[in-house]
Amino acid sequence: MTLTPLRPLAPARRGVRLAQDLARHGERPALVEDTGVTSYAALAGLVDAATERHALHVAEPLVLPVRPCREDVVTYLACLAAGRPVLLTDPDGSTAELEARFGPRVGAPAPHPDLALLLSTSGSTGSPRLVRLGARAVDANAAAIAEYLGLHPDDVGITALPLHYCYGLSVLHSHLAVGAAVVLTRTKVVDPCFWVAVDAHGVTSLAGVPHSFEMLEASGRAEALATGGHPSLRLLTQAGGRMAPETVRAWAQRGERGGFDLVVMYGQTEATARMAYLPAHLAAERPECVGVPVPGGDLRLDPVPGQPEGVGELVYSGPNVMMGYAEERADLARGHDLAELRTGDLGVQEPDGLWRVVGRLSRFAKVLGLRVDLDRVETGLADLGVEALVADAGDRLAVGTTSAPADHARLVSDTARLAGLPEAAVTVVPLQEWPLLPSGKPDRQRVAALARREVADARPRGRSRTAGTSPAHAATPDPAALLADVLGRPVADTDSFRS
Repeated sequence: MTLTPLRPLAPARRGVRLAQDLARHGERPALVEDTGVTSYAALAGLVDAATERHALHVAEPLVLPVRPCREDVVTYLACLAAGRPVLLTDPDGSTAELEARFGPRVGAPAPHPDLALLLSTSGSTGSPRLVRLGARAVDANAAAIAEYLGLHPDDVGITALPLHYCYGLSVLHSHLAVGAAVVLTRTKVVDPCFWVAVDAHGVTSLAGVPHSFEMLEASGRAEALATGGHPSLRLLTQAGGRMAPETVRAWAQRGERGGFDLVVMYGQTEATARMAYLPAHLAAERPECVGVPVPGGDLRLDPVPGQPEGVGELVYSGPNVMMGYAEERADLARGHDLAELRTGDLGVQEPDGLWRVVGRLSRFAKVLGLRVDLDRVETGLADLGVEALVADAGDRLAVGTTSAPADHARLVSDTARLAGLPEAAVTVVPLQEWPLLPSGKPDRQRVAALARREVADARPRGRSRTAGTSPAHAATPDPAALLADVLGRPVADTDSFRS
């Protein structure tokens, strides 16, 4: 009798509960499109059918350019339910590089059984590394968000942000977790059709990054919200970057008049989405804070050399912390690399327990030998009522602004004072609008590149000398004048370099 060796069983994979339990919400509306409404029961049937197919490929990550449409949402949820790792990408970008680096490959080790979701840290398909998120993290963060926002089955969200961006995806997750509906649309908040959908489908919550709120103001939609022009909206949420305290307060006050709450949130892709939130009743009173940890999470400070007492690196712990990063296909087989997340953000905890972000460890520049905290300069300008993007342009600070040219001299002066630099080390970059990454966050590297180009264009070009003119007789800049320009103070011919 010949015994045939048994093939080793693949490790049991953990699916994401919110994708597996859709049927429990019955006939409630789940996905809303212009073409009709898909109930939870119908969505569960579609997902179950697709899950059977994806269950056969759990060792092969799926690269999914995800659009806000039923077809893509069903595919995504089926992967989560089956335990097939899925990498969400920008539907308007190329996936060739990601397919080559992370897609199915003969002989590659199977992904870790806990791995559910892969996201770029920037929301861009060009990111050099991915965040590995486990099934438990996806479920835990969706439940936490739903809890602190008070979401319930009668709520209706809308895809105001891309689904390949963790903030936009968290809207889908948190609503599905409680049996609420989500309107699927690719229109933007400045498009009148977006607001037709808001009113037609009774949208109750709207998520935005700081640029979203700027567009609402520029388009005049902010006034309509403040006067109750869209009565179904009960909640606006903001994340994806710091919004100036004055802007937070202004929107909180609009909410008081218009009948909606504003909840400011703090998060990173590495924490699945959210780590802290500022309760709505504190938005107008404490707009400079990110608030308190999300349910199930915790924040603490680790000391950072050179920082004042009470300022340290924010360290987050909770069930929504990522498994780790992935830079190549083999990384998908790794387990949990960390139990807590070092955010890279500098923070303080106020006496009343609220947390405040005051800077970023990596957002430092060295200009003229001086170390400059770029976030603190940006924050200082915001406290003066100036919205600007501050970036490291090498030998100077680049300050991007949409303000009028008449305000630029003051902006240079304020930036130099906040940074402790001479005014000659600051270059203002006029902008028609904020340059943005695909995630909707400000593109500060673009501001730095524009500043370097502006400086290069302003430098005098070398001239050919006329015959008979020796180098000794070529025009030479006055050293005292150059030093005065750099140091921002008078320099006499009798001064020594040391003085």
